[in-house]
Order: sequence, then C-alpha cells, then structure tokens
Amino acid sequence: MEENIQTGQEQTDLFHDHAEFTLATQGQRFVNWLVDNILLRVIIMMLTGEIFIRLMLQVAPEYTIRVFSEDSFETYLISYLISVVHYLFYYTICEKAFKGYTLGKLLSGTRAIRTDGGELTLRNAFLRSLSRMVPFEVFSGFGEKTWHDSWTDTMVVKAR
Repeated sequence: MEENIQTGQEQTDLFHDHAEFTLATQGQRFVNWLVDNILLRVIIMMLTGEIFIRLMLQVAPEYTIRVFSEDSFETYLISYLISVVHYLFYYTICEKAFKGYTLGKLLSGTRAIRTDGGELTLRNAFLRSLSRMVPFEVFSGFGEKTWHDSWTDTMVVKAR
C-alpha cells in the first residue's frame, strides 16, 4: 500500500515539475523550424557539400564526375543520404551540446527538455533528430504536440 502512495507522490511531483514550464507556441516552433532549416540547408549543406565533393574527387574522381554530372537515381540517393546525415548531425549535436538549444530555439527563446524537466541526453537528442526523418512529421506541428516530442518524451518550452 505504501508503494502505491509513493508512486502517486512521484507522479504528483512530476506533474508539478512539468507545470513549472510553459510550452512553446506554434509560432515559436515555426520560427525554430524556419531558422534551423534555412541555416541547415543553405549554409551548412553548401559548405560541407563543397568539402564532400572535393574529397570524393580525390578518392574516386571518375565515379564522382559520372554521378554528379547526370540526373540519376544514384545522384538523388547520394544527395538524400548526405542531407539525412546533415540533419541528424545538426539537431543531435546542437540540442545536446547547447543544452536543448539550436539557433532557431535560441532566437525564439525556447529550448528542448525532457518531459521530467531534465536536460536532454545524447539519446534524447538523437532520437528527436531521427524522429524528424519520418515522412510528413513536420505536419505534426499543426497539432498539440509534435511526433518527435511525443515519441521521445521531450518538449519545447519557453526559456525566457
């Protein structure tokens, strides 16, 4: 019986911890997505894409020239895989290294945390990033809670 009371108390504590945070608005989350995707796609992918192509030209010049000089399934597949790596790397590293912040979250005054109020672990950050890869996941932002938050027991809250 005492164990049930303790479990109930723990649930109450979690509720009170969660109540201390104000969830980010859909507008703030949209700003996060917009800024992070502009940064990711325009700046980071252009810079690292250039480096990647130069490395590929050193390692396998004939293959690189053939693949990137034509429109083929192979070209699109390689480009897609590179963008997936960028996406996973950017969000995972930023959200873990900068304690739940990305550039978008920093500008909108929000941050990602666990639902228990704790800082994101590397696992949380990676799973959030991986969840974003699900087709149409971005549209879950029109709902009450995004899939990448629901599936990873995380949330985005106002930080200021």
